[in-house]
Parts: sequence; structure tokens; C-alpha cells
Amino acid sequence: MTIRITWLRAILTLVLLGAAGMLFAWSGVMNLAASSGHWKITDWFLHWAMRSSVRTHAAFTSPDDPADARSLVSAAGHFANSCAVCHGAPGVKPSPVMQAATPPAPNLAVNAKEWTDKQLFWILQHGVKYTGMPAWAVQDRPDEVRRMVAFVRRLPGMTPAQYAALVGESDPAAPLSQCAGCHGSDGRGRNAPDMPILGGQSQAALLAALQGYANGTRSSAVMQQVAMRMTPEQMRAAADAYAAMPGLGAAPGPIPNADAAAARIVEQGLPAKQLPACASCHAPGKPYPVLAGQRARYIAQRLRQWRGDDTVVDARKSHATMPVIARRIPDEMIDPLARYLAGR
Repeated sequence: MTIRITWLRAILTLVLLGAAGMLFAWSGVMNLAASSGHWKITDWFLHWAMRSSVRTHAAFTSPDDPADARSLVSAAGHFANSCAVCHGAPGVKPSPVMQAATPPAPNLAVNAKEWTDKQLFWILQHGVKYTGMPAWAVQDRPDEVRRMVAFVRRLPGMTPAQYAALVGESDPAAPLSQCAGCHGSDGRGRNAPDMPILGGQSQAALLAALQGYANGTRSSAVMQQVAMRMTPEQMRAAADAYAAMPGLGAAPGPIPNADAAAARIVEQGLPAKQLPACASCHAPGKPYPVLAGQRARYIAQRLRQWRGDDTVVDARKSHATMPVIARRIPDEMIDPLARYLAGR
């Protein structure tokens, strides 16, 4: 018997197959329990599809400089707060609860070797669907992702002692325990170039920063994870404590080899570029962050991050105050300006 295939029969067959699939899903017979795991062919297919997707998207969208290993303190602190519970860390076992997921989080001391830096950047920035791997909590901080790429790259050869030294864990019962791991109990950021000096900073600026990170108006996946767990009382206590420490705002003196162009921007701005003077906000008695004595490298890093991606037009970038100001600073003046501000 020959069955003649027509368009009508083909369409009806597809509709019936779709209806059968929906009926099967509605019945609840399909076992979606994480404890049941995947069939081997399902596990193979999902990982194959994921690897293919990462390879393709990373090749076209990841930056050419996907890793920044100049300082890993903030990345290590964020890893300890957010990642080690699933992946484990040198000398730290992952949570058995998280390892009971399907699929379980891989051991990065082994798994990191299988990816290039560009692929690690893409995975960290965007996460992976159908797994427990989330996207980076904010999408406008590639500088944070670059530091995490460099940190993950080092995990295969990192010893427990090296990990503990990077994380700088403090006594949970000690004052400033939420902050000291990265910023140090003396407010000097453990001398890490990616950490700001907080000692002597304006109490109002510190408190506003913590509140902004907690409510999402300030962008940092690293700081949001910490600030959102702090009570208003803890925020105020941390701001009070760091503001009272020595550090920033020392009495200004002569600045060796001061850059005249940088001094002009600080004191007068660049009216032709609608760039206001830095001193109009960042001066003693002003309700804005103190920059005198801050790490020049940190200031330059933040200014470059605020400028955003050069391939994106200004209209699509943030129009908040500091991003707009940073984009008006001539590129060649960022480092001299940062040095001058730090030494003021």
C-alpha cells in the first residue's frame, strides 16, 4: 500500500507530533529531577552545543585583551564570596548541595585549562543557559571580568596558601569583616593597584557608595555582592571607621614634576571641551570623594572604565556625571591627570 504524501498530510503530521509532545510534557511523566541526571547522549549533546556556542561567540565578541593580571585581590575576594561555594577553590571543597545540581559545577583547577582567555571572558561575562552558571551581575564592568579571567587562569597551579593570601580572609566576628578581606583593616587596600585607599575618605562619600552598590545605582558586581548583604547600621559603621583612619586628604605640598596641562584641567578645566575643573567637586569641604593621596593607577583605571568602549557611540553610553566627564578628558591626559590628582 502506497501512502501519498501531500502538503496537507505533512502539516497534519507535524501538528499531531507537536500536540503529542505537549501532551507528554503536560502529563508530568518526564522526570525533571536533578537527582536523575542526564542520559549520556543528552549530556554529550548539551556540552557539545555549549562549547560550540562559546567558541563562536567568544571569537567575535570577546575583547582582544581578555585578561588583566596586574592585581587579583578584588577577583579573589569575589570568587570567595560568590564562586567557591559551587566550584571549590585551592584548599576549599565545593558545597555538596551545589554539587548535587545537574550539571554540577566543574572543578576550575581542571576545567580552566580547556578554555582560552577569550572564551573564559565570554563565559564569565554572559553565563551559560541551562546550567547554574550566571552572567556577570553587571554588564558594563569588563575590567572586573578581565581580572576574574586572570584569576581563574591561575587556579590550576594555585596552592591553598597562595589562594588564602589573595583572599585575605578576616575574622568574621572582627570589625569591618565584610570589607577588610579586600580593603584591609587599615583602609589601604592591601597595597593592591585595583583597590582604592579608603582610609581618610569622606564619610558621606563612603556611605553613598555602599548605598549605591546595594540598590544597583552604582555598577560593580564585586561590590554589589558585599553591599547588598550589609544592614544600614553596618554600612554606616564601616563608613565611619574608614573615614576616621589616616590615609587620604593629607596636607597638599609641592608636586614633583607636576604636569602643567594636568594642573590646568584640575584647577580650570577645559572650557572648549565643556570639561569642568576637577577641583570644583573634588576639593576639601566638598561632598564628593577625596582624591588627594589616592592611587594614581586606580584613578586612571576608573576614568578609563567610565569612558566605556571606544567602538560604542556616545549616545549609547551612560549619561551619568562621571562617565560624561571622563569621555571629555583627552586620552593622553588620563595618566598625567591621575598622577596629579593623587599627589595634590
